[in-house]
Amino acid sequence: MTQPDLERQNAKRRKAWNKQSASYDKQIGWFERNVFGTDNRSWACGQATGDTLEVAVGTGLNFPHYGPDVRLTAIDLSPSMLEIARTRAASLANKPDLREGDAHKLPFADGSFDSLVCTFSLCNIPDPDAAVGEMKRVLRPDGRLLLVDHIRSENMFVYALQKVFEFISVRMDGDHMTRRPREQVERHGFVIESSERFKWGGIVERIRARNPA
Repeated sequence: MTQPDLERQNAKRRKAWNKQSASYDKQIGWFERNVFGTDNRSWACGQATGDTLEVAVGTGLNFPHYGPDVRLTAIDLSPSMLEIARTRAASLANKPDLREGDAHKLPFADGSFDSLVCTFSLCNIPDPDAAVGEMKRVLRPDGRLLLVDHIRSENMFVYALQKVFEFISVRMDGDHMTRRPREQVERHGFVIESSERFKWGGIVERIRARNPA
């Protein structure tokens, strides 16, 4: 993806998520209760340790699931989503460092973090390969990558439904139903420690991977 294309796609995503920010919690809450499962955030955040970066923090729904020893930094492309996240963070004892930022060009030095969390977001990031490359860059040697996302189903009927829905969702807000981030994780040389698929022919995948030394 060329830089002008990437900037156009980012602008579209920012506009869409700013518009949806007020209703996001209700929307994703329905999908988690009825489709994706409700323990994915605790699975990812509960394994984060030390200096942790969350990419695409959204409205901060992951905040309650981090351990007390985690030093959290989080970015999002949408100022409106971040504003809600800041309100949510105000009551936390261990307040995160929240910043507006682009997953394709993370504003951090190489090897800055012990852990990196990204939940239900690589489906929407315009260039997931570039984003995973940046995740690898900012993780320390042996740093842990924790991903949860919805992906293409192994059930052909469900996959066909996903493709129909994706035709609409990509045009509305850039949400892809049939990506599989594991492909980018492997391409960038992460060591996959665990990977599991479940729900509706495997439409949700959890990945724990290590950045090799």
